[in-house]
This record gives sequence, structure tokens and C-alpha cells, in this order.
Amino acid sequence: MTETVNGKHDAHPDVVVIGGGPAGSTTSTLIAQQGFQVQLYEREKFPRFHIGESLIPETYWVLKRLNMLPKLRNSPFVHKHSVQFVNSNGKLSAPFYFWDNKPHECSQTWQVVRSEFDLMMLNNAREHGVEVFEGVRVLDVLFEDDRAVGVKIQSENGPPREVRAKVVVDASGQSTMLQNRFKLRLWDPVLNKGAIWTYWENAHRDTGRDEGATLVIQTPDKKGWWWWIPLHNNRLSLGVVAPFDYLFKGRGGHEQVYNEEMSRVPFIQERLKNARRITGYFATKDYSYRSRTVAGNGWVLVGDAAGFLDPLYSSGVLLALRSGEMAADAIVEGLRKGDLSKSQLGKWEQTYNEGVDRMRRLVCEYYDGFSFGNFVKHYPDLKGKVTDLLIGDLFTEKVDVVWKPMESLYPPEKQPIPPWTAGTPPTETNKVNELYLPEGHRP
Repeated sequence: MTETVNGKHDAHPDVVVIGGGPAGSTTSTLIAQQGFQVQLYEREKFPRFHIGESLIPETYWVLKRLNMLPKLRNSPFVHKHSVQFVNSNGKLSAPFYFWDNKPHECSQTWQVVRSEFDLMMLNNAREHGVEVFEGVRVLDVLFEDDRAVGVKIQSENGPPREVRAKVVVDASGQSTMLQNRFKLRLWDPVLNKGAIWTYWENAHRDTGRDEGATLVIQTPDKKGWWWWIPLHNNRLSLGVVAPFDYLFKGRGGHEQVYNEEMSRVPFIQERLKNARRITGYFATKDYSYRSRTVAGNGWVLVGDAAGFLDPLYSSGVLLALRSGEMAADAIVEGLRKGDLSKSQLGKWEQTYNEGVDRMRRLVCEYYDGFSFGNFVKHYPDLKGKVTDLLIGDLFTEKVDVVWKPMESLYPPEKQPIPPWTAGTPPTETNKVNELYLPEGHRP
């Protein structure tokens, strides 16, 4: 007799995916589109809260493959056409309009409420034939010798049991089951930031194509920055990012620190003078990390399970979608030719990491004092290439032309940006991305 989970069939799938966020739903959908049987296990029940609300234009191409674009066009999500920077003195840069750099429909993207967007993505996976199981925990990944062969799962009211599969995709987010199991995590030696944020209603909103612009607002002491992300239903996501020790050590609670930081930024105060805060305060410890490898025999890591990068340029969903897409293509090719080795399943790793490195470099340059306005003033012909980086066009060498001109503007004392190698790991009490969600204050 065939067992079921939540009334669903439990035949041996070709692929099991752990986690139903954007990386997991992308990987599973693209594999199922090719006729393979995919089961996805998600421990929570959607919709569920998540941060990371701003999409950048290069998500378009994966969303198109997923057949998600019609759903997004019909959604209430705010249209995003640009990003704009505010320096430590409150001076606005000229907007970086995506369309002006690339006149294509991909240059209009969205500011999304992640609980709604992630549910749309998961339901889209269902529509493409993925068997989705919510409220089911994956207890372990099963191995025979050095090859993943399935997972051990447990539903809410059932006993633990095994599901066998040819490939296991770990899209478990920052809990990152297999990265922890094999001790694969490499901490970034530079990017150990934290964030505190909340949500507002009736904040100042620009009009026209500026209505949905992401603002990146530098703090007066240049220690960190604020994000300003307009959402639908007249809501605003507003958070401050700064070094972990500065935000979280010896300064009181999240509300106190948030308000202290805001009191130093007149630009934000002016835009909030008619606004009302509508949630509690949230905080994350955003230590950047990556995995030493993204694959092994019979298993693959995608999304935050493969790595996490500082959220300065809103690259999180793009990296989830692109890693999911690259992994899915490698898995489909491997299933078709009967090769599910580490080299086959991880063949996309170098290209992916090179793209992440480009975004990381731009992040580090900002924290080291890089000024977009000053750069464009000296190199107006390279504004388009910087915009390419901001829209997420990371996986090509054509954008590398910006680095030497950038270095030409360094002050004499500027030190090289350390490569992403194993840094000193956070202490147990300051572990990666610890998330605080106040009860009763979900946005």
C-alpha cells in the first residue's frame, strides 16, 4: 500500500526539494516543466512572513521561464523603475532608471510583500506539477556511501519515514541542512552586518515612475545605511543596516536603537512626518557566508542554503532564482544522461560564484565610501555599466570594466577588499541571521 502525506501520493520522486521559498519553488518548477516527478517539503504553512522585498530587474528572465510574469502583472505589487542613493549629508543622487539603460520590459520590476510573492511562487510550482507538502519537516538527508538517496520526513501528526529520490535539493534557507552537516560554511571576513526594521503607513510617496523607487540612504557617520521600500496598500518597509556590534551591543532594545538612528537622519524624518508605524520592530544578524561547494553526489544547494550576501543592493531574490535555475538545468541534464555526480550537479558553481563576487565587490565598495555620484561625474560613460550591476546583470565579464576606474578614485590609504575566504565565525550567541518576529505584529 502506498503511503501519503496530507492525502497526497508518495511514489518515489525523481527529485526531492527541501524548502518552499523562491529558490526551492524555482528549482522544483523548472525540473517539473521537463516532465520529471518532483516533491517539495516545506516545514511551515504559507503564507509566512519573510524579509527581502525588493526585486531587481534581472529576476525577469527566470520569472519568465517560470511563467510567473502574468501573475506579477496582475498583482497589486508596486512597480519599481529605479534605485536612488542619498549620501550622508542627505543629498539625493540622480535616479538610476533601469529603462534608460536597457529599454526592455525587463527594466520594470516590483516591490513585493514576500508572504504574498512566495505563496504565488509556491502555487505556481503546484500548477506545473510539483507535489508540494506544507507543514512537513525534513529531519535528515539519507546517504548511501557518499551519495544522497532521499530524505527522512515527519508530518505534523505522523511518524518519521523515508522518501527515496535520485536527487536531493537543499533549499532550506539559512538553516542550510547540508552545509551544516558537512561544515561547508565560509564566513565573509568583512560583511558582518545587522538590521533593524519596521513598517509604516502613509509615508511620503513619490509619483510617476519614481513611486516605487528603492532608496538607499547613508547614515551620517557612514557606518551603515537605511532601506526605503514602498509597498502596496500605502505601506513602507524601512530599516537600518550597520555593523553588528554597533547595532546590537550595549545600546538597549530594537525600538530604542532604531529611533536613535532615525533621529540622526532628517531626510527620513521629513518623509515620515505624516506616517504611522503599524508593526513592531524586527531584527536580523546578517552575517554573509557561502558554501565551499554547492553540490555533491546526488545533492545540490540553492538560495540561502548555498550562501547569503549582504542585502544592500536587494540581490537576495535574484540569487535565489538564478541559483535555482542553474541547479535545475544541471539536474535535468544529469537525469537525462544518467549522471548525478558532484561534477554534473555542481557544474554551474564557478559561474554563479563569479556573479556573487561582482555584487559583493560593489557592496564592499559602498561600505568603503564609494560614491555613485562622484564615480559618474568622473566616468559618465560607465554609468550604464554600474546600472548593469545594480539591475543584477552579474554573470558576465562585460561589467568588469568598472573596477579599474573605481580603483583610480581610491584615497591613498584605501586597502584592498579582502577575498571571500573563511573569516572568524560568529559566536554561538551571535549566530547567522537570528530572526526576531514580535508576536502580534506581523505586517
